[in-house]
Amino acid sequence: MTRVKLTTSKGDINLELFPKEAPGTVANFVKLSKEGFYDGLAFHRVIPSFVIQGGCPNTREGAGGAPGTGGPGWRIKCETAGNPHKHELGALSMAHAGKDTGGSQFFIVNGDASNVRHLDGVHTVFGKCVSAEDIQVVQAIRANDRIVKAEVTEE
Repeated sequence: MTRVKLTTSKGDINLELFPKEAPGTVANFVKLSKEGFYDGLAFHRVIPSFVIQGGCPNTREGAGGAPGTGGPGWRIKCETAGNPHKHELGALSMAHAGKDTGGSQFFIVNGDASNVRHLDGVHTVFGKCVSAEDIQVVQAIRANDRIVKAEVTEE
């Protein structure tokens, strides 16, 4: 089982990843987490009953560029074909600006599945919150709250 813990300004979000269904996306997220890429970044897009989105390097203190437009310097392929996971409360998914353009930005669903159903088959679901406590932290996140540290806790 692969897990990542996001320590945020509102508490910890423990995530179980799905390497079998989304191996490239999981490997990318784990690599960026281990390298400290996510440390200090903000959740720049928070829409109640929809998603919280983070992972843009332009949200780092002192960084230039518009929040929501940055990435790691590469793109990864979407892994939606044959992926059985759906967007529902607590789902972790890769953000992108079109098919196969994801890199570092991700989102976590903070509302009812009926609000995000249109994302199924479009964005790669590659993990989920481990517990109800993790979902409570997700739902407490507001725009500009920060990821203090991302760390791989199990591989």
